[in-house]
Amino acid sequence: MSWSINNMPTVATFNGIKIEMYGGEHPPPHFHARYAEFIAQIGIEDLGIIEGSPPIPQLRLARQWAASRQIPLLVAWTGLEREQHPGKIP
Repeated sequence: MSWSINNMPTVATFNGIKIEMYGGEHPPPHFHARYAEFIAQIGIEDLGIIEGSPPIPQLRLARQWAASRQIPLLVAWTGLEREQHPGKIP
């Protein structure tokens, strides 16, 4: 199973930011942080920006959120590689 860019599973939503992941993606493990028209790909392990340029306050919030959820994010990434839905991450 794979998802299109217009239908990525949302694993979390907070402060107007949507955290999305989908199968069939390229390494390294990452998630997409979407805020308004801005989208950034952020590495799960180092929280570095792979692509995109979101507003700094939203980038900071997304990184803070992910820093305490790296293990659940990696579990979701591994599940996606096995064609499983990532579920929600609180």
